[in-house]
Formats: sequence, structure tokens, C-alpha cells
Amino acid sequence: MILREYRADDLPTIHAINEAAYPAVGTETIEDLGHIASESIIALVAEDDTAIAGFCLVLAPGADYDSMNYQWFLDRYDDFVYLDRVAISPAFQRRGLGHAMYAEVERLSAERRPGATDFTLEVNLHPRNDQSLAFHAQLGFVGVGQQETDYGALVSLMARHFA
Repeated sequence: MILREYRADDLPTIHAINEAAYPAVGTETIEDLGHIASESIIALVAEDDTAIAGFCLVLAPGADYDSMNYQWFLDRYDDFVYLDRVAISPAFQRRGLGHAMYAEVERLSAERRPGATDFTLEVNLHPRNDQSLAFHAQLGFVGVGQQETDYGALVSLMARHFA
């Protein structure tokens, strides 16, 4: 399994992975997902010899993105990276890809956004995503707020301070 930078020709596959992961990640049109990828300072794809296994998209302040969860962090943090979404195909889950992607996001954040103080994201509380909550707790993320979203979820807004 390798991690590499997203390419525009990955869009149909990452869109299919994204939609299959709903409601753990928000549903998007293929055009909107492409826009999020183009605004991302970090856009990674995990692939093996046969298929794309997963992806993640990370934004920084100043992105052209109207997500209310991203806006929540914009209103409260001066500089951060925001993991908008990460999704892994079911056939590739439980193989350490999430840990590998998060480690690479941290490494690239230090290069691309050296002033960022926090790694931020949200996890669903309703519908509850216990697997994601446990994963993020294990990585040291803590809840810094909650909000009801315009798409009908209750989320825990989470952050981990960069050392």
C-alpha cells in the first residue's frame, strides 16, 4: 500500500468511496468533491497494485469552502489544518491505513502549514460513529465543541494540538 498525492483522474473512484461511507462522511456531488480536493492543501490517496483503497482531504484557513464545521474552526482558531473527510473502502479497513494517513497529514502539515497549531476535524455523535470516536481518542483528539449541522447530524468538533 502506498500513499500518494490525489490526481484529478482519481475523482470518480474517491467519489464512489465517499458515497459508500455515508453517513460517516458527508455525501457530495462529484463536482463538489472535486472542488474540495482542489481547495485542499493535502489530498492523499492510498492505493495498492489493484485499487484505490481510500483517501483524505485536508483544508487550511482561506479555502473556498462553506462547510459549517470548517467555519466553526475558522471562527475559533487562528491557524489549523482541517481534515474535511477521510474514507477507506470496507475491503481495506482495519489494515492501518487510517493511522498511516494521519501520520502523513501531520508530516505534510509541518511542511505546508508550519504555523498551524492544531489538527482539527469532526466526528458524528448522531448518528453515532463509535469506531471513529475511539480511533480519534486513541490518537489524542479531544472534543472542543459540538454542533447540530445543517445536514441533520450532531457532531463533536475535535482538535489535537501539534507538538
